[in-house]
Amino acid sequence: MNGRLTIFPSLKELLYGAAEKIVTCLEEELLARGAASLALSGGATPRGVYELLGSEQYRNRIDWRRVHLFWGDERCVGPTMPESNFRMANESLLRNISIPSQNIHRIRGELKPQEAARETEMDIRRFFGLKNGEFPRFTLVLLGLGEDGHTASLFPGTSVLKEKQRIVSEVHVESLAAFRVTLTVPAINNAATVVVLVSGRTKAGILQGVLEGTEVRYPAQQINPASGQLFWLVDKDAAPHLPKAATV
Repeated sequence: MNGRLTIFPSLKELLYGAAEKIVTCLEEELLARGAASLALSGGATPRGVYELLGSEQYRNRIDWRRVHLFWGDERCVGPTMPESNFRMANESLLRNISIPSQNIHRIRGELKPQEAARETEMDIRRFFGLKNGEFPRFTLVLLGLGEDGHTASLFPGTSVLKEKQRIVSEVHVESLAAFRVTLTVPAINNAATVVVLVSGRTKAGILQGVLEGTEVRYPAQQINPASGQLFWLVDKDAAPHLPKAATV
């Protein structure tokens, strides 16, 4: 298994554990470097974490003026559409914190997929001051896990899984008959910290397959930061088949 596994007794405790992990990572980066970068995920579990981060209990623990927000992936829809990952983050987090608009680097899903990917990559390269062939060093990338083993918009059988040069790519997901825009595997694996959130009984089988499988069958198994940390934060319902030694 790649990374460190923590099993929480309930979804509520998982959400609080994830919020604490994010706050700690950002605080340490702000103290060390004066600025931090966070790549957000879509999904129901991340939404619960964002609601916590935007709550009175958490919002003032982070100096959001010095944090830049990116997205791990986005659906090819406008920012006000219900399917938009940006809209979800805006409703659950952004409107509840004091963050400058220039610190919000959303993927413009309303553009053509290739244009959205190219624009997002250029924005990331400018922000991090990257040369050709270099990848960003995000402070933290937050991910989820789909029942088919996908993470971000890295779906099984898609060509983006073989991408080695680009930071951001468009991808056509045949099973959904839709385009997405996503960070690539090498971009995610260059992060300082990657946190994967998994909850619910429907994820139990795939979580076991990803963490205990000896062959690389699922996209999520490709997530393995080269010089960073990987944390799997899961609730008890998602982990009935996993070792209990990591339970909190």
